[in-house]
Amino acid sequence: MQPTAVLRMARGKGKTIPIKLVSTAGTGYFYTTRRNITKTPDKFKKMKFDPIVRRHVLFTEHKIK
Repeated sequence: MQPTAVLRMARGKGKTIPIKLVSTAGTGYFYTTRRNITKTPDKFKKMKFDPIVRRHVLFTEHKIK
């Protein structure tokens, strides 16, 4: 029996980047998620729940440092 050779192909760069969604209520609360840069080229904004003010507020995208 001959051993089988495993071919490893080079993988391309990923199309998603990690981002941080920061609350616009000024509480400092944030969510982390991933965003596809080809499908959503603009800044990401989403209404989500902020547990500090106990309301749904607008979260905007910031880079993860």
